[in-house]
Amino acid sequence: MGKRIEFDDLAVLGDELRRAGKRIVLTNGHFDLLHVGHLRSLQAARRLGDVLVVAVNDDASTRRRKGPARPFVPAEERAELLAGLACVDYVTVFPDDTAERVIQLLRPHVYVKGGDYGVTPEELASGKQPLPEAELVRALGGEVVLIPYVPERSTTELVRRILAAYGCAEVRDRLPSREEADR
Repeated sequence: MGKRIEFDDLAVLGDELRRAGKRIVLTNGHFDLLHVGHLRSLQAARRLGDVLVVAVNDDASTRRRKGPARPFVPAEERAELLAGLACVDYVTVFPDDTAERVIQLLRPHVYVKGGDYGVTPEELASGKQPLPEAELVRALGGEVVLIPYVPERSTTELVRRILAAYGCAEVRDRLPSREEADR
């Protein structure tokens, strides 16, 4: 089994890793235009366990979440880029808007979200957070960890800088804010 794993094989992978005594960490996202913020978050996630599994939103779910102009990079290429990182052990592409089915199949010990998700640690601890996966992770005996946001390092910010560099201020100014883009 290489780094790439089919969505339908996640349950088998989770069972094998648990039998081997491995602490499984899961994170998910779009990872469109991979940047240093992604890398730092993935490295931090990897330090929380023995194995890091990254679930990448497919193109259709990325369009639903990020808008009709996204993704810039097709899901299979985003997955290939992530699989090339030393901190990533396994990568899968999934079709849903949330990672709940991924969590049900893999049953990770730790589920990681980046600090750009708009949830504070206090909201997460109180249960009053807009993180649909948190309740499921806890019900399966896992924990949810928020990785701090890397300021000025987002795909939207990268696109803004590219557009500004090419004199496309009018288009740049129509981009959603970071908060709007990360919903």
